[in-house]
Amino acid sequence: MRFHRPKTTRSQIAVIPMIDILFVLLVFFIVSTAFKKPRDVLRIELPTVREIPSDTVADVRSTIAVDPLGNVTLDSLVVPDGLLESYLAAYQKANPGRKLELEADGNIPLDRLLKIWDSLTKAGIPIKDVPARIKLKK
Repeated sequence: MRFHRPKTTRSQIAVIPMIDILFVLLVFFIVSTAFKKPRDVLRIELPTVREIPSDTVADVRSTIAVDPLGNVTLDSLVVPDGLLESYLAAYQKANPGRKLELEADGNIPLDRLLKIWDSLTKAGIPIKDVPARIKLKK
C-alpha cells in the first residue's frame, strides 16, 4: 500500500539580495571612512648633562676617585682598603674647609659605593656636600 507523501522542497538561500546588501554596506563604509592624514613629526633632542667648558672655576674640590676594580684614590693618593675613614679625617685636618667630590666608575658595585659614603659620614663629612660624578659607558 502506498501512502501519499508530500513532496519536500529544498530550502534555498537567496544569494542575490545578500550580495546587494553587502555591496551597499561596502559602499557605505568606503564613503564614510576617514582616512588618516600624514602628520608632521617634530624631532626633539632632549638635553643631557655633559661636561661644559668654562673659563671660571666655581669651586676647587678634591677628588675621591674609584676605578672599575674598586681601588680608591684621594687626590691621586692611593687609599688601602678599610682605611678611607682615617685618611679622610687626616685630610680634613690638613685641609680645613676644602670640599670633596666623588668620581666613580659606573661598573663598581653598589656596596662599595655605600662603604665610601659610610666612611664619609664617619669622618664627619655630610654626604649631601659631596657631589658624585659617575662615569657611564656610552
